[in-house]
Amino acid sequence: FRFKDSLAEDLRRADLVISHAGAGSCLETLEEGKPLIVVTNEKLMDNHQLELAKQLHRDGHVLYCNCSTLVETLQSMDLSTLKPYPPGQPEKFALFLDKVVGFQ
Repeated sequence: FRFKDSLAEDLRRADLVISHAGAGSCLETLEEGKPLIVVTNEKLMDNHQLELAKQLHRDGHVLYCNCSTLVETLQSMDLSTLKPYPPGQPEKFALFLDKVVGFQ
C-alpha cells in the first residue's frame, strides 16, 4: 500500500516487522510488543535514524541492518534474544511539568 491512516491493525496481526528507523515507526512497533528489524538508510545526512537503531539494539529491543545486509540478518536472526520494550510512563512527565510551571 502507498498510504494508510494507521498501521495499528497491521502491527497487531504481524509476527515480525521490518521498518525504517523512524522514531514513530520503531516506538509504535515496540509498544505493540512485536519483534522489529530496523533497516537504516546510510544515505541520510546526520543519520539520527542510525543512532536510534544502534541504541535500541544496544538495549536489546531490535535487530538492525542496512539494505545490503537485510537478507543476511533475516537468515541469522534469533528473535528470542530480543527484550520487551518497557511501557511509557507519561504521567511522570506530566507531574514534572506541573511542578516546573508551578501547578503543584
